[in-house]
Amino acid sequence: MMNIQKITFGSGCFWCTEAIFQTIKGVKSVTSGYMGGHTKNPTYEQICTGNTGHAEVVEVEYDANEVSFDEILLIFFKTHDATSLNRQGNDVGTQYRSVIFYHTDEQKQQAEAMIKTLTDEQVFNKPIVTELSPASEFYKAEDYHQNYFADNANKPYCAFVIQPKLNKFAKEFKEKIKPELL
Repeated sequence: MMNIQKITFGSGCFWCTEAIFQTIKGVKSVTSGYMGGHTKNPTYEQICTGNTGHAEVVEVEYDANEVSFDEILLIFFKTHDATSLNRQGNDVGTQYRSVIFYHTDEQKQQAEAMIKTLTDEQVFNKPIVTELSPASEFYKAEDYHQNYFADNANKPYCAFVIQPKLNKFAKEFKEKIKPELL
């Protein structure tokens, strides 16, 4: 019997985050969208202004019997720069902030514990600035943003930004990748 859980992450461009989480054993769905702002039904063009308060996010549904929340959290922290405020690479603005939108108090507590562990173990050379916020209304991004890397692997952004991130992820987390993708 499956134990489907949901978590929502912002870690820069949602195309990169979606591509990584789609490869993980136990992840059942990844949906790109927007959360955390004040604009109702935002469009991508509105998000890009940085004035909506929303972050680009992915809503991840996973089977907790196959992959633990701590494993999901560790992958989140290890696949983006959680020490950079409102920036991931060349993407700058609050819409690219590092954020965990938790759906339960337990998720919040586990995320706080993970941040403490990573800090205590000095995994990063700067303080973690990841925001922890309760999940709010999720706005699904436009259809052309869904499954972006899989549908556009030959586009320059995918080849030069997403693919290297996936390669790095595969080296460190090979045992977490769905076997059909190896």
